[in-house]
Amino acid sequence: MTAHTHNAPLPRRRKRIHPLDVLKHVALAVGALISLFPFYWMFVLATHPSSAIYKFPPAVLPGDRLGTNLETITSKINIWAAMGNTLVVALSVTVLGLFISSITAFTFAKFEFPGKRGLFLIIMATFLLPAQLASIPQFLLMSKLGWTGDLKALIFPSLASAFGVFWLRQYATNSISTELLEAARMDGCGFFRQYLHVCLPIIKPALAFLGMFTFIGAWNDFMWPLIVLTNPDKLTLQVALSQLKTAHGSDYGMLMASALIAVVPLILVFIIGAKQFIAGIAEGAVKA
Repeated sequence: MTAHTHNAPLPRRRKRIHPLDVLKHVALAVGALISLFPFYWMFVLATHPSSAIYKFPPAVLPGDRLGTNLETITSKINIWAAMGNTLVVALSVTVLGLFISSITAFTFAKFEFPGKRGLFLIIMATFLLPAQLASIPQFLLMSKLGWTGDLKALIFPSLASAFGVFWLRQYATNSISTELLEAARMDGCGFFRQYLHVCLPIIKPALAFLGMFTFIGAWNDFMWPLIVLTNPDKLTLQVALSQLKTAHGSDYGMLMASALIAVVPLILVFIIGAKQFIAGIAEGAVKA
């Protein structure tokens, strides 16, 4: 009986809940609900006729007009083709842009070469130039190449990102140790093997963030596609959706349904990218 008493587990002490912690969680929950409400309101309006936006009190529950609004959209524009074009552009810009930005940032962060500082300053100086200023020379260049009206005119000018190079360079400088690269060189790793097997696994959280940022920017781009796309079959989603609004009035139910179509892929990309970003940070913290 005595042995049984000694082996019995001690009662677990219940953690005391501090009122300040409760207030923090309540505030975070309220902030999350406020942030999510516009998306819910957009979904509600997408399921109602246009007159629902003028009702008081407004409708707060979904209706039964989502299918009708989607049919109206597809009868006016080829939204699925536009979404496919946008997906091709966004994925191409994201994948190729991440490769170019990461390999450039790795070179600037961990290697020495003549003119390194001056070249990096030139890249950073492009931050001072607004995108609108480059539209005319960029359009003239696309015209000489014969790319106007084609998706190539959207993909290739967007591959080099000064922000991407700056962001990944700062991350690589602080995260990749020189000793690790020297050990890789002693094992016979060349530049590309160092990039693939040392650099990429370490900067994965920064790549996840930059990938989200780049994809969302390419997906939502409107001004440059509007200027350079002259072929109706090559329109991107944002340009195609802009054709739904007419001067004789707007069908807000249809517009909200089109906005819903445009925003759902971005939400999925954000969820996947945020998960990778947080997992990469957690993995780095455990290794540290």
